[in-house]
Amino acid sequence: MRRVHALMILLAISIVNMLNGKTQYSLSTCQAQELNCTVKVIHSQIQTSNTSVFTTLEKAISEFMNNKAWTELQYQKVEKIDCSLNITVKKYDDASNSFQAELLLQASRPVFNSTYNSTIFSMKDESFNFTYKEYDPLEFNENNLDNNLTAMLAYYAYLFIGLDLDTYSLNGGTDVLHMVENIVSSAQTMGESGWKAFESSKNRHAIINDYMESSMETFREMMYKYHRLGLDEMASNADRGRAAVTEAMDLLKESHKNKSLSMLPQIFTDYKRDEIVNIYSGHGTEKEKNAIYDIVTNINASQGAYWNKIKK
Repeated sequence: MRRVHALMILLAISIVNMLNGKTQYSLSTCQAQELNCTVKVIHSQIQTSNTSVFTTLEKAISEFMNNKAWTELQYQKVEKIDCSLNITVKKYDDASNSFQAELLLQASRPVFNSTYNSTIFSMKDESFNFTYKEYDPLEFNENNLDNNLTAMLAYYAYLFIGLDLDTYSLNGGTDVLHMVENIVSSAQTMGESGWKAFESSKNRHAIINDYMESSMETFREMMYKYHRLGLDEMASNADRGRAAVTEAMDLLKESHKNKSLSMLPQIFTDYKRDEIVNIYSGHGTEKEKNAIYDIVTNINASQGAYWNKIKK
């Protein structure tokens, strides 16, 4: 069904290009919601008699992520993007309704003609702090950001959708990813952590800034080639698919060279670690394996014990 999804996206992009650059999407026979998001609020570290607030929060976030139509693109039920948000509450003050938390997030997409789902993004947001009063509605207004929780949730919703589109067509997620940039820009006035330039090389500002920077165009090309031309071809022709993945890894190497301070290549190799090893362990030529080993070791030496498996 994702093959249909990809064709529909390409059709939509073709229509856009024919309309003098005006972005319009018109595929009205499907459902609008894009995400199939699993939400967990983990509060085992918090000592309080009012545990219902965490259950209510979990339900509110789930409904916010899954029931909203984030774009005008149309998704069938089977085409929704699988993602998860695991929120670990570190501190909670019921008097001020304030939460200090960490968010472990992940999004994936299916590989054609297989039962395998491939992670397209995963990381930990260590500054997932917000206020939430039980039963208050979660509302998002892109023109007036005044709630850090909904701003962060919207950021990741658009990021998941944009990255997913990028894996099906080259730079296919650009319009959606501009929404991510707009949220970061608007969030500067809130004074909350995670949004500021140079505050962290892995915060929300850094992730989208690096991803959309011109020097990292090769990274976006890598995302498309790795998934659509590589993984999606593996079932029908493993050698051809692996060859495309190898070309994609060369683009990853180039991205790291172009912007050595960007954390995106390292983050990619963190969540793709097992997948990369499985693609090359016992497969491919010695030259190919050595090249991949050198690339991932240079980018992410901390995973050396895993990279050694590539050569086996």
